[in-house]
Amino acid sequence: MRNIKLVIEYEGTNYCGWQIQPNGPTVQQVLQEAIARMTGHPVHLIGAGRTDAGVHALGQVANFHTSCRIPLEGFWRGLNGLLPKDIVVHSVEEVPLDFHAQFGAKGKTYRYQILNRPSPSAIHRNHCWHIPHPLDRAAMEEATRALIGRKDFSSFQGADPEPTGSVREIFQAEWSTEDPPFLSFTISGSGFLKHMVRNVVGTLVEVGRGKSSPEDFIRIIAAKDRRAAGMTAPPQGLFLVKVDYE
Repeated sequence: MRNIKLVIEYEGTNYCGWQIQPNGPTVQQVLQEAIARMTGHPVHLIGAGRTDAGVHALGQVANFHTSCRIPLEGFWRGLNGLLPKDIVVHSVEEVPLDFHAQFGAKGKTYRYQILNRPSPSAIHRNHCWHIPHPLDRAAMEEATRALIGRKDFSSFQGADPEPTGSVREIFQAEWSTEDPPFLSFTISGSGFLKHMVRNVVGTLVEVGRGKSSPEDFIRIIAAKDRRAAGMTAPPQGLFLVKVDYE
């Protein structure tokens, strides 16, 4: 038996997220079907984490077990030949049998992209959140600093509580304006609650628009109540950049 690790990039526009579900096509489903065609047997593909419908990935990690003897380069070439153009396997690696893409992950990095100008983009419409209003970037950056550390992020979790609780550690969170008029938010942490990054971004945008202050943002975190925070940012601006392992 072999344990095969994949690093995957995908454009999430045409998918109902990562995880298999009855509502429509998912990235996990498409990948599993391609792997099964190559190995000749059904496989269960384990992803490092779920991404929502419309969310993208630059470095999603997944693994599966197989008794198939196809060489690693054969897997890489074969999968990329079978997959649609919006899913690409960047690397294939044989790992110890106990490697688990989800439970072995020690950290993740996400990026959220905003287009901040009066007019939208025809080309980038599926890869950013268009905000035509001016944003106070200094206020957003000040508020962002409150995210760093190990905290209860209940105010930014989705509707369903996580079985592992709502405490997470954020290692890094910052805004970049290197490619104006695009404004990028990068956040790295031990893990993230469902919809957490999008809820954080939506709340920080309200700070940027002057609807709340950096001090309000600190109080929102302390409230541990989703009703205290702002809107959920749309999915198309979010990218899973990488997953870290020991």
